[in-house]
Amino acid sequence: MPSSLLAIAAIFSVQFGNAFVGSLFAQVGPLGAAALRLGFAALILVVIVRPRVRAWGARTWLGVALLGIGMAGMNVFIYLSIDEIPLGLAVTIELMGPLAVAAAGIRRPVDAAWVGLAVGGILLLGLDDTGAVTLRGALFAAVAAAFWALYILASARLSSRVRGIDGLVAAVAVAALVVVPFGAVDAAVAVRQDPALLGAFAILALMTSVIAYGLEFLALKRMTARVFGVLSSLGPAVAALAGFAVLHQQLDARQLLAILLVVCASAGVVATSRRTA
Repeated sequence: MPSSLLAIAAIFSVQFGNAFVGSLFAQVGPLGAAALRLGFAALILVVIVRPRVRAWGARTWLGVALLGIGMAGMNVFIYLSIDEIPLGLAVTIELMGPLAVAAAGIRRPVDAAWVGLAVGGILLLGLDDTGAVTLRGALFAAVAAAFWALYILASARLSSRVRGIDGLVAAVAVAALVVVPFGAVDAAVAVRQDPALLGAFAILALMTSVIAYGLEFLALKRMTARVFGVLSSLGPAVAALAGFAVLHQQLDARQLLAILLVVCASAGVVATSRRTA
């Protein structure tokens, strides 16, 4: 399979998985959903990969902890946001995290133009008069964006210390340890009422973590990080499609235009960025 299709398949796996998770919020709640999803993802990945951690020093473990915290915050706050606003809009706001990292240290007019385009898209969402975008939902997505930025920075630092995906798997376990205590009660009550939720979240953990990470790993072995970043900017558009298909969320022309502006800005930042050593 071409590497571009692997990357796109990973995006579809994550966003449609998130949509299916959102469809279960009425039963388990966003915190319970995050706890079940990360708990199963950690269990599956640790069993499959069996990361070798004995030789890791304190600085490596600090990197793992930061990556895990970033991952935990991303998952919890994007789920809280999805519970308030449409999936496509939540992911659009969340994309500001990696966009901010990519545009950090702006020195060229073109970089400022891309950032301005993205900000314009976000402001367009703020002009929403349909009630689809609540302030709390937007704030939750903004916090998720900040944690996504932390995730990117921590991942870049950890990758220089740990080979393969051992560090990522350990970080998923850390994220589960952080989130599970907050969602354990909601998850336990929901599972007691409907044990089938365990199977559902095991499958969703495979979709959004194991399969997605595997596809991304294979894609990055065959393409440059720049091309992968451009493809990843399709996330909000795929999320909007998933929200429509799974959650029956309708978006008006203004909201679709806002998503398009942010997607184009993110792709533009990555595509025109200078290579760094």
